[in-house]
Amino acid sequence: MQVIGPLMIEHRLIGRMLALVRLELEGVRRGRPLNPGFVQAAVDFIRVYADRVHHGKEEDLLFRELARKSLTPPDRAAMDELVREHAWARKRAGELAGASERLAGGGSGAADDIAKALLDLVEFYPKHIEREDRRFFPAATAYLSEQEQQAMLREFADFDRGLIHEIYRGLVASLEMARLPGQEPESD
Repeated sequence: MQVIGPLMIEHRLIGRMLALVRLELEGVRRGRPLNPGFVQAAVDFIRVYADRVHHGKEEDLLFRELARKSLTPPDRAAMDELVREHAWARKRAGELAGASERLAGGGSGAADDIAKALLDLVEFYPKHIEREDRRFFPAATAYLSEQEQQAMLREFADFDRGLIHEIYRGLVASLEMARLPGQEPESD
């Protein structure tokens, strides 16, 4: 399998979630209130799966290796633009998470802010994904040997395995801090 295979498979799952977000937004447009449970799930998906899992593999592994190569100026510019787009999506997802917390606390205007952030992300991701799938990824594989791609696929698997532990160590540490004020969480 080429190194871009798992990334493109992740893109399909992101697309499925975006379709659900579109349905939620359509319901809101028709006058139905935002579903707080759905919003929480969407925030989690975007922050953990789209950003940490997916963008993490792209930036920390694929782009890291490509940065060591003699990319053509257009390919280097495309990679730099993708990194900027990831940063924009990460910032927007953070704003979405903040609005979601405000909604849970009864904050006024939070539902409108959530809907706007979700719409921004729904409009952003399809174009971003197409740019990666159709333009950047095919060009990127030309810079990587078969051995480099296979090594990176193993790194992808290691990344995924380690991430679940990172997420839940962080969750436990934050819960410990909330329950035990003034005490530092245990280190691993």
